[in-house]
Amino acid sequence: MRGRSRVLSDPAEARARMVEQQLHGRDVVDERVLAAMQRVPRELFVPEELRDRAYHDAALPIGGGQSISQPYMVAKICEALALRGGEHVLDVGSGSGYQAAVLAELAGEVDTIERLPELAALARANLSAAGYDRVRVHVGDGTRGLPERAPFTAIAVAAAAPRRPQSLYDQLEQGGRLVVPVGRYGIQRLEVVVRSPEGPAVVKSVPCRFVPLLGEEGF
Repeated sequence: MRGRSRVLSDPAEARARMVEQQLHGRDVVDERVLAAMQRVPRELFVPEELRDRAYHDAALPIGGGQSISQPYMVAKICEALALRGGEHVLDVGSGSGYQAAVLAELAGEVDTIERLPELAALARANLSAAGYDRVRVHVGDGTRGLPERAPFTAIAVAAAAPRRPQSLYDQLEQGGRLVVPVGRYGIQRLEVVVRSPEGPAVVKSVPCRFVPLLGEEGF
């Protein structure tokens, strides 16, 4: 049973405080990412009964055993992609659509894929309500990517895989970046992988914690 809707008294103020304290106050330095996080109304991507917690420094449940990621981790993934504005990006694990909205502020073209049809429908509705109709929402196994839409300049994965999904790497253009949590249970690393003629190059890896990535090349 859904709880009573809770309304933020001033979402813009809460958003600004989140950006300053949780992102800029830590180690997020990309000004484009900070500005994107400032523009996207996160409260529209969380369940109504949790809207007063939309800008808390935490992941929040969205249904189907899934969650909207902590703002800091969304910012770190987006920063690691090093987007400059004209890229074609794949977002794996649409959830409620929040990360896809942030990516739409940073890139030229965004496709997002979700395993659960009900969450894909939720993401589509949330993105539309927030003004991001140009984001394409697909239903399918995110671990296999979207070969019909490839190649991608960048791929962001919002769930942890036991190992790097080969299908996603194969759908990168040369020089493209895949940002994916890799590991099991509490032992995970957020990897930044660049596609090169010599093969995958892991340029960065930091500790993280995400829900499992389910699918053929996941758990």
